[in-house]
Amino acid sequence: MSLEKRVEAIAKNLEGKVQETVGELTGNERQKVEGQMKQVQASAMNAREDLKDKAKKIIDKA
Repeated sequence: MSLEKRVEAIAKNLEGKVQETVGELTGNERQKVEGQMKQVQASAMNAREDLKDKAKKIIDKA
């Protein structure tokens, strides 16, 4: 996985966790859900990069 994409996913995940926590503390349900969605996006970004890495390894073996 490219380091740039990994850092982007980590930042998105942290941003989502902070937003979710602030939403919980303030009782703002929308902010809480938006934070959770950012965390889902970060997971999807990681999964996409993992698939790219696996495909590259398979191609390199061939």
